[in-house]
Amino acid sequence: MSKVIRAITKDRKAILFVMDSTDIVEQATTIHNLPPIPAAALGRLLTAASMMGLMLKSEDHTVSLQIQCNGVLRGLVAVADSQGNVKGYVKNKEVITEINKLGKLNVKGAIGNGTLTVIKDLKLKEPYIGQIQLVSGEIAEDITHYFAISEQTPSAVALGVLIDKDLKIVSAGGMIIQLLPDADNKFIELVEQRIRGLSNFSKILKEKDVDTIAKDIFEDIDYEILNEYNPTYKCDCSYEKAKTLITLLNDDEINDQEDIEIVCSFCEKKYIISREEAIKIKNIEKNEEK
Repeated sequence: MSKVIRAITKDRKAILFVMDSTDIVEQATTIHNLPPIPAAALGRLLTAASMMGLMLKSEDHTVSLQIQCNGVLRGLVAVADSQGNVKGYVKNKEVITEINKLGKLNVKGAIGNGTLTVIKDLKLKEPYIGQIQLVSGEIAEDITHYFAISEQTPSAVALGVLIDKDLKIVSAGGMIIQLLPDADNKFIELVEQRIRGLSNFSKILKEKDVDTIAKDIFEDIDYEILNEYNPTYKCDCSYEKAKTLITLLNDDEINDQEDIEIVCSFCEKKYIISREEAIKIKNIEKNEEK
């Protein structure tokens, strides 16, 4: 079971999210049949999106993280709700496993250059959209940069996915610590010192649970755990939603097929819509346009 804790220092100088997302990443890897590099990249983005979903204020709010890139992955998407439940996909999962100079999966190389777009649906007239250029392709560094540039919130982000030789997800998770207005320079230096050792977060998570990691970060700093969550990989696709995609097809595309197969990008579930049903949907659309 995946787990996230949200904690705050008692002097209100920092707020911390620590997540074990192993189950979520393992399920996403199985659903999409991902090789190591796409699994690691998507796992990192799912973990970040889940924690950012928990920052939302209302139950019906959602956040979407979209990476568009020129690397072999071509792009990836993760969407989370306010309980941290998350779903996602990689645009190209046919990626050869490559190890970098540090002996780690070369996620950075598979992403390359591009943009990170964060879309928050807060049920207003228009969604909030923030976009930055990728600074590294390591995802954690890019999200740290996003918080600094788009939300003016000094943050530290660590993300990791550990995969063994049998392609099993050994551990996956992440951390986001954000400084609050009362944080002074002495406190900032102390926190920076504590989090320097978290670069290999998935390895740490293999040995420690999220509660212990929070204790290691804060040590002698008094803090309290505000919430504990158990998010899941959750797709809300349905036959009714699949039918709405029929309006994107032209008449020839519909008439050339006996049945139209629509596959959900997030969970790979297939929906079959008959030609007769598709024609009916298109006729309704045409009448509404008149």
